[in-house]
Amino acid sequence: MEAASGRCEYRKVCLFLGGVVKSTPPIFFGVMSSFQHYLVSAGVFLLLAGTASIDAAPSGFVQGHFKIISPKEVELADETPSRATAENYAEYPLIILSRDGKKEIARVTADENGNYRVGLPPGDYVLDVQGRGHVRATPQPFTVASNQTVHVDMNIDTGIR
Repeated sequence: MEAASGRCEYRKVCLFLGGVVKSTPPIFFGVMSSFQHYLVSAGVFLLLAGTASIDAAPSGFVQGHFKIISPKEVELADETPSRATAENYAEYPLIILSRDGKKEIARVTADENGNYRVGLPPGDYVLDVQGRGHVRATPQPFTVASNQTVHVDMNIDTGIR
């Protein structure tokens, strides 16, 4: 027994366990070393990801009322005035843009009463509307703060006369 004398066979690592000599191929240690490396890497990644989410500022909200304005009530054939409906609001989605107006951050459709609410990370934004035809609206700048709600109303003129 060469291992008992302190020498091991070529390409094998000898372990002495309680006086018993056991021979283990070196590939075992290579695989275990790689596994431990990946395990430690995954642990560090999860730790950093958890820290980043803890440091992230809580979001805030923008909410308001969206009103479709027509200077003259449109009378339908049965002589009833038209009303803004959920379908009307769907034709004019509200768009939240970055402060410079170049990047779309979110898009929201007002409910059947014209109300809307969106959660956003803290920052500066612009509320605008996208619609068909010649819609006139003034973009509304606003700022969202953590755990706060900012109120921004939007009116559009559809140009229907």
